[in-house]
Amino acid sequence: MRQLTNVVGFDDAPFPHAHRGDVRLVGTVCARTRLDGVLSGRVRRDGANAARAMIAMVQESQFAHHVRAVLLQGIAVAGFNVVDVQALAEGLGVPVLVVMRKRPDLPAIREAIGRVPGGARKWSLIEAAGPIEPVGKVLVQRIGLTLDEARALLVSTTLHGNLPEALRLAHLIAGGVTTGASRGRA
Repeated sequence: MRQLTNVVGFDDAPFPHAHRGDVRLVGTVCARTRLDGVLSGRVRRDGANAARAMIAMVQESQFAHHVRAVLLQGIAVAGFNVVDVQALAEGLGVPVLVVMRKRPDLPAIREAIGRVPGGARKWSLIEAAGPIEPVGKVLVQRIGLTLDEARALLVSTTLHGNLPEALRLAHLIAGGVTTGASRGRA
């Protein structure tokens, strides 16, 4: 079984409900639970550029050859900018693991996503990400990983709580640089 311990985790920064335009996206590069670097970029609120932005952020960084897996906290950033996880995995040549604390309300998401531009395509990206499976105290969607590899990846990259450290740190940094102080659950 592959040991995937060098990861990048992405999270978006907080933004006001009425915000339109770009939203900050933070990536944290970790070796297991040690922070090795921070990436920063922007994605369009309710847009369609999340995977492209993430690929560019990694490929244009000194960590391009370091990253062995991508971690996402949920499949969308900046509102309904749904990540094309298949394109992300292919573009970087590494597995992608979508991590969720609780099971999403898919019927409500499908209804809401229908009200944003490109809603049908975004819904198809959510479906293409595969089944939502329990692993420990979280739920995951996995691309390019076996269930055992996903479990091992979560164990090796989680230090505090249930989320991998790369996701916890990305959340804290994104909030801190945007609002002046981090807050809320990572």
